[in-house]
Amino acid sequence: MKNEVLNVNGMSCVHCVNSIEGALKSLGVQGNVNLENGTVTVVYDENKVTLETIKEAIEEQGYEV
Repeated sequence: MKNEVLNVNGMSCVHCVNSIEGALKSLGVQGNVNLENGTVTVVYDENKVTLETIKEAIEEQGYEV
């Protein structure tokens, strides 16, 4: 399992948290959103999903990684 911290711009509320966590969950990725720091910590199996795919999933929700 790999652990990465991503800087994500545009998050401001609980809806943002739910949107990002839902997108990550659909990929089988565990995510922890920190609104205060503007970060998302992801834990994933790099044999199943790439970091680029994770970033794209977040960006598809309307946020900048």
